[in-house]
Amino acid sequence: MSGKIPVAVLGATGAVGQRLVSLLGSHPWFELAGLCASERSVGKPYLEAARWLLPSPPPDFARWAKVLPCEPDARWQIAFSALDAGPALDIEEAFARAGAVVASNARSHRMRSDVPLVVPEVNPEHLGLAELQPYGGRGAIITNPNCSTIGLVLALAPLAERFGVESAAVTTLQAASGAGYPGMSSLDLVDNVVPLIGGEEEKLETEPRKILGRLEGGRVAESGIRLSATCTRVAVIDGHTLAVSVRLRSRAAREEVLEAWASWPGRVAGLGLPSAPERPLLYREEADRPQPRLDRDEGRGMTVVLGRLRACPLADWKFVALSHNTLRGAAGGTILLAELAASRGLCGLKAPGRPRRPRFTRSFPIDIIRTAL
Repeated sequence: MSGKIPVAVLGATGAVGQRLVSLLGSHPWFELAGLCASERSVGKPYLEAARWLLPSPPPDFARWAKVLPCEPDARWQIAFSALDAGPALDIEEAFARAGAVVASNARSHRMRSDVPLVVPEVNPEHLGLAELQPYGGRGAIITNPNCSTIGLVLALAPLAERFGVESAAVTTLQAASGAGYPGMSSLDLVDNVVPLIGGEEEKLETEPRKILGRLEGGRVAESGIRLSATCTRVAVIDGHTLAVSVRLRSRAAREEVLEAWASWPGRVAGLGLPSAPERPLLYREEADRPQPRLDRDEGRGMTVVLGRLRACPLADWKFVALSHNTLRGAAGGTILLAELAASRGLCGLKAPGRPRRPRFTRSFPIDIIRTAL
């Protein structure tokens, strides 16, 4: 395995699973070693079981690999989960009990009190929760947030650290790819806006409070931020657009808000994580940006693009944020989370070229606390 960490993808035939397969095919730390899916795909050649949806060709491993069942294998140190929430609940638990670190994009375990819900640039110390899980320190479940939550949290985190955030209202215009493949009928989506995405508003109103909370005594004290969300589906292929109004705890001029975004490096800067963008946030000054077609691939799809900052007559400020939902919001964000875990030696993981750290808490003391919201 050339010193790389062997990994598997669970739910490898779906849209997010294919993104994971594509990104892992040439990853410098991770060796793609298993493609797993449901019973109807098991035993088939991967490219027969999965209708390849991406413009770039599949990696070499996927060309000859056969699909395996979603069952633990001692060879795989990390399992990237792109499973639907229902099957993910038990399958992810089984992999963690077998000693794998499960880096999950599913919602099933996100709000469990001992499961870290992490945006690496915002709350890396929350990975310490994994030590409290009942897997004997051998396995763990770590989770990536909802695809819209990630864009919102990355936009709010610098403001929370600098000024404090009291409340935010967000309306999302979410891409068709967020519904998976084949997704919604074209007759429902073309020439239309669908003002309901089941379960999305609840995630946007709860997940940021956990992510922006503080780790205290082995638990997350959730942020007191109040959130109101409206989620819609629009006829865009990739890229979730968020219209946000925010009320700050202390007054801030427009130039101060822009400076807070521009000067914020994120909390993984300097760690050398392969998937981390050079700039987690980018503000566009043009009056009509960001736009999904023009801006979603910024920073290899891992940068959140901001624009249209202006005074809000009901709150303090309002702006537009754009994030690539299948990269930053799904596959790329989950891989970045696994890179963070490997860099910190979680459950004995060892990133290539980095010394193994015997205990996770030595490298991530939980008294590193961000400014309270």
